Amino acid sequence: MAGDAKVEEGQLKGLSKYFNSTTNTGRANVAKATYAGVGLVILYFMLKPKKK
Repeated sequence: MAGDAKVEEGQLKGLSKYFNSTTNTGRANVAKATYAGVGLVILYFMLKPKKK
């Protein structure tokens, strides 16, 4: 199952410290970033000017 490997958070460096698949916090951050990205794309298409 995902997250069974024991990795200490002190070993993670760079972006893998915040976005990883081994810790619950890392997986939550990946999910939040995905939702934010999808929301930004939807917002962009809703707010861009309409072509005439």
